[in-house]
Parts: sequence; C-alpha cells; structure tokens
Amino acid sequence: MLQTVKKNRIFLSPPHMSGMEMEYIQEAFESNWIAPLGPNVDAFENEIASFLGVNGAVAVSSGTAAIHLALILLGVKKGDTVFCSSLTFVATANPILYQGAEPVFIDSEPDTWNMSPRALENAFKEAVSLGKLPKAVIIVNLYGQSAKMDELVSICKKFNVPVIEDAAESLGSQYKGKMSGTFGDFGIFSFNGNKIITTSGGGMLVSNHTEALSKARFLATQARDAAPYYQHSEVGFNYRMSNILAGIGRAQLMVLTERIAARRRIFNLYQQELSQLPITFMPELKNTFSNRWLTAFTINKEKTTITINDLLAALEAENIEARHIWKPLHIQPLFKEYKYYSHDENSSFSEELFETGICLPSGSNMTISDQMRVIDCIKQVFSKLARG
Repeated sequence: MLQTVKKNRIFLSPPHMSGMEMEYIQEAFESNWIAPLGPNVDAFENEIASFLGVNGAVAVSSGTAAIHLALILLGVKKGDTVFCSSLTFVATANPILYQGAEPVFIDSEPDTWNMSPRALENAFKEAVSLGKLPKAVIIVNLYGQSAKMDELVSICKKFNVPVIEDAAESLGSQYKGKMSGTFGDFGIFSFNGNKIITTSGGGMLVSNHTEALSKARFLATQARDAAPYYQHSEVGFNYRMSNILAGIGRAQLMVLTERIAARRRIFNLYQQELSQLPITFMPELKNTFSNRWLTAFTINKEKTTITINDLLAALEAENIEARHIWKPLHIQPLFKEYKYYSHDENSSFSEELFETGICLPSGSNMTISDQMRVIDCIKQVFSKLARG
C-alpha cells in the first residue's frame, strides 16, 4: 500500500540565523555575562542607533515594553486618550490600557494601508471641540511599509501632540530617504521570532531625546534609586534585554541588508507570478522603501467569488502557513467600546482589508521551490473557479 509523503511545512516568517550568533553567545558565556545587561546590550543599542541615525536606543524585552515605556515617558495616565492605528497587532494598543488610558482608533488609507491623515485630522477636530486632545499618537508602519509620515507628523505638530512610531515590522524601511522609526518623539522595534531580524524575543526603544532614554533605562530596570541599597521611589518594570539575546541581535543586524533584499525578491516573484489574478498587492508609496517583511494582497471581490478563507484552506491543505491581514482593533471584542474614525464617511478601509486580505509566506530563507509551491497552490484555486 502506497503511503502519502507529507510535504514539508512552509512557515509564514520563520527565524533566519546568520551563522554568527554563536560567537556572541559564546563570548557571553565565557565572560559569565548571563544575566540581563552586559557588553552585548550596550553594543546592540549603539549599533541600532548608528544604523538608524538617532541619538540613542534602549534594548528591552519586547516591542510592547518599548511602547509602554514611551507612553510613560510622555506622561500618559488614567483618563487620557491616545490616538492609535486600528490596523495593527493588539500589542500596539495594549500598553494604552496598561496606563488606564483610552485608545481612539484611526482607520487606514489605500496608498499605504496605514493611518489615514484624513481620519486623523477628523479625530483631532472632534478632540478640539470636546476640549480633550490626546496625550500621544501611535502610528504603525504595517508589514514594512511606512505610513505617510510627513502628513501625519505635521498634523500632530499642529496640535502639539507627540508621536510614537510603531516600526515593529519595518526595521530597515525608509520614507523619503529617512529610516523608519525615526520620525516620532519615540520609535519602537520588535525582534520577535518572526520579524526580519530576531533576538528570539526583544525590542528596542529609540529616540533623539537622550534624557528620556536614560529615564527609560531606569524604569526598565525596576526603577532602582541611586542608593547604596535597594531603594525604590516609583513603579518600575523588568523590561531589559539579556546580554545573550542582545548578542543574537548583533549577529542578526549584520545581515539585515541581505534579509531585506531577500524579502523584496520574494515579493517580486509573487508579483510576477500572480499579477494576472484578480488581486492587488500591498502598495509601496512613492519615495518610500519597504523591507517587505510580509507579502500581502487583497482579492478583488468585484471580479471573483473566491474568498480569503478559500485560499487559507487550500494553502493549509498543502501544509503552507498563511494568515489574514490584521483584524482591526476597533472591531476586536477588547476594544469595541472605544471611538473609531474611518477614512471614508460610509466605509471602513481597514475592515475591507481584513475581509479581503492575506499574508503569504515571506521568510528570507524560503527557497524558490517552496515559493513556487505557494504560487502554484494559489493559481490552482483560481483556475478551479475559472473551469467552473
């Protein structure tokens, strides 16, 4: 009796080691810098700051921790409001709740799939009429594509409201020649296992405000006072990155340019092979450079009856991991009571993206053969419909 050989799993965005990580890990072991902090942490912070062209960086346990620290540094507290992109992972908005503040969600727009300047302007107009401006605005760069930072930051400056740039997915991306994550008062990055470079788990807070970063380090190490014993005058957090994980990050950063090139090649092949189908790929705004962390497209509902669930089911049957575009936060059960401002008066663009969008396997270590498996599976779904 013949046995069916199960095909290897193709993951959405698996870790991709450079081969140099063990050198830094071994160095940490040999020097006994195993506990949090150490030479790798200091070096990783300096290397990230240099790469981005900012004054400083603080290595922390996650991108979520970085957002939380940024909100604290900006004085966000109970009863305040924070404007936030709706089309993002929940980690962007959870820290707002940590502070007892209220998120106000802003829709996306078609050119970038990121925060809509029009919706943001409308949210500010109503905030002015209510006499309650937000304490901060969190702008997300989705899947590696920068938002319209000039327009969005200009609106925020008009109302003197600080910006946190959630660049968790966009390390190495650029907007008009400037690095993603450097446009706000604070920028944050994630080094989770599925990001373009990884430290297993970790994040980074970056800024040109060096005094604020010093405060962030203090808060992230349990807010220990400068005393000859353990004294604490305010609430602190156990948010610092370990010396071992920072070593992994240093080795990963060395190959970031290669990883971006690989992700962009993967996107180009998807686009080349699938562009004849009734789909639209995530755009790359003029004068921007996306790291193409994940390749994503939407189905044109006017031209086909195929749904995202049809594609996801077909891909899973072939042992291929794919996923929906982020479910907008304003329709998540956790956030259903909070305000939301849409890009268009009669529709929600982020909801449309969720209903029609899919993220494809995009790992920088994916072979052309595996990518063609994904492509052939998608083509087969559409061809079956065409055959009736």
